[in-house]
Amino acid sequence: MDTAIDQPHHAVHYVNRVGWLRATVLGANDGIVSTASLMTGIAASGADGQTILLTGIAALVAGAMSMAAGEYVSVSAQSDTERADLAKERHALAAQPDEEWAELRDIYVERGLTSDLAGQVARQLMAADALGAHARDELGISDMATARPVQAALASAASFAAGAAPPVLVAAIVPAQSAIIAIVGLCLLCLALLGYVGARLGGARVIRSISRTLFWGALAMAVTAGAGHLFGAAI
Repeated sequence: MDTAIDQPHHAVHYVNRVGWLRATVLGANDGIVSTASLMTGIAASGADGQTILLTGIAALVAGAMSMAAGEYVSVSAQSDTERADLAKERHALAAQPDEEWAELRDIYVERGLTSDLAGQVARQLMAADALGAHARDELGISDMATARPVQAALASAASFAAGAAPPVLVAAIVPAQSAIIAIVGLCLLCLALLGYVGARLGGARVIRSISRTLFWGALAMAVTAGAGHLFGAAI
């Protein structure tokens, strides 16, 4: 006897991960690329090993704090906007409940329901949680996409630091004359790994994800190294 139909169905959707995945991948990629690029630029200028290492440490700390501050400010602004819209919607529900019901009904009609069924759905949802129904279907605000400034700031700072750590560790071990090759090689490997993990977690094509991550990372390091060599020679 087949019991498969009796088992509960729990679908795991990639979109459920989009909030933290975006912040994590962005932070780690930025940590690897910006720190490695800065260090290769300094190394190409002819700097000694201590200078390269101190540059990497400064880039790690400054970058992590910058990511945290930037995420907190931007996500806080989003959160403020969401709260303002919810307050406006709450007032509208109290002052004009019939108009708000009609507005929700029309949304469901546009999505394919008949007018009668859409009206019933809207009435039942509003009876259960009027503000939640309008927040989700009219404003596009849901628990999954709700702005969380502190969480975003911590995730971005931690992921940036994790991405910036490999080139800093390399600079602490490898002699200055071999720094560029070692930093670039390790960071390209880290970028490939990041592209692979991001693709697997997000349901994207692995080869495409790795290719674009490697391309832009390599380009950034090459341009910065070229600038460091040019201006280092000039100075």
